[in-house]
Amino acid sequence: MPRPTHDTVQLWERFEHWLSEHAPGEHAALRARATEADIARLEEELGFSLHPELKALLARHDGVAPLRGSADPGAFLLNYALLDTKGILEQQRHLASMAQDAIEEGEEDLVVGRIAHSMWVPFAQAFSGDMLFVDHREGAHYGEVGEISFGDPDYRVLWSSQNMMLEDLCAGVENGTPVTSLPRVPSVHEGRKLEWLVSRVQG
Repeated sequence: MPRPTHDTVQLWERFEHWLSEHAPGEHAALRARATEADIARLEEELGFSLHPELKALLARHDGVAPLRGSADPGAFLLNYALLDTKGILEQQRHLASMAQDAIEEGEEDLVVGRIAHSMWVPFAQAFSGDMLFVDHREGAHYGEVGEISFGDPDYRVLWSSQNMMLEDLCAGVENGTPVTSLPRVPSVHEGRKLEWLVSRVQG
């Protein structure tokens, strides 16, 4: 079961406070909240309710300011930039279309639940096109944060929930420690941009 929404808000506040103190360019890139009407419209278009933790994120920030290049602040979430409600719907429809095409072409086993699914809701995207998403499938996967890398045959589960993601990110930036199974270490570039560098030191 997802944790109460107020936990999500407190964790975002903690993470944003760190950004404001140590990477102000990233903090400035955060956009204002999505309205209740924006979120309701997104849910109507999706055809299902958003996970409470994702809804809490959108109620704080409707994505980040558009990035003009990879050097711009805004991709502070493991080098992914938060999507707004329109971007979320666009990318969810893209994944749903990929899944449907695979079913029609007899390639369901290669695609559905591996690199695309209609119940995966992307909330952040990298310049490469890779995405972070919240899994909305019922059952054990509900609420998981996954990573799609279109160069890989399968997605990765990074966290069991968005709250766990935020707890790890906060600890990572506050202590300079790596996060995720593919160790990514926070590094502030020029006092304004937060980057996550893949650590080559294992174990």
